[in-house]
Amino acid sequence: MGRDREGPAHFLVNFEGILQTDGYAAYDRDVGGAKMVHAACWSHARRYFVDAIKLNKQDAASVCIVELMDKLFAIDAQAREEKMDHAARHALRQREAPALLDKIHEQILAMSRIVLPKSAAGKACSYALRLWKRLKLFLEYPELELSNNLAENSMRPIATGRKNWIHIGSKQAGPRVAAILSVVESCRRLKIPVRDYLADILPGLANTSIQRVAELTPAAWLARHTPANP
Repeated sequence: MGRDREGPAHFLVNFEGILQTDGYAAYDRDVGGAKMVHAACWSHARRYFVDAIKLNKQDAASVCIVELMDKLFAIDAQAREEKMDHAARHALRQREAPALLDKIHEQILAMSRIVLPKSAAGKACSYALRLWKRLKLFLEYPELELSNNLAENSMRPIATGRKNWIHIGSKQAGPRVAAILSVVESCRRLKIPVRDYLADILPGLANTSIQRVAELTPAAWLARHTPANP
């Protein structure tokens, strides 16, 4: 119901996978299981330097850092264009990224020594340096993306539609809306026509055994409706 620390702590109490977030402090302590890996997002780090450039077009240091970060993203763009699997992308990252990371870190450290801490550029440096270990984790985990933009974009309708849903107003409604949106976003990610999926699944759903829920997910539905290879 809010943005305090209790929400993530409760939701992620036994989570032991990879959690990728921005620098929001609610995720910093008492969140996740003992084996959880907390990674940071390069898009958020980059955004702070872009904001500094917007305030000062002559900020050559910030421009240089953004250009270096863009080269980092270009590595993954190449992997997507060449349809690499995680293993191949990991090998590409290992070849190309470490030297870039050293340059980015060097530039940010140098810049942090000459800018005012409270300036936009100073805040950008502080943000990136504070999360640096988390930002580098993509070199260790091949499945980890450089940013969480995909997840954030899938949640954007929630933020833009929030005022339209004020009337929901109960603790019970929130998880239900989240479940519905999760199903819809899963359909979008799998490129399933949402109307077709819901028209097939919803009739008789109330009388369906809970043991069959796994058969009704968007992924399971897609598997049933995908023609087998001859």
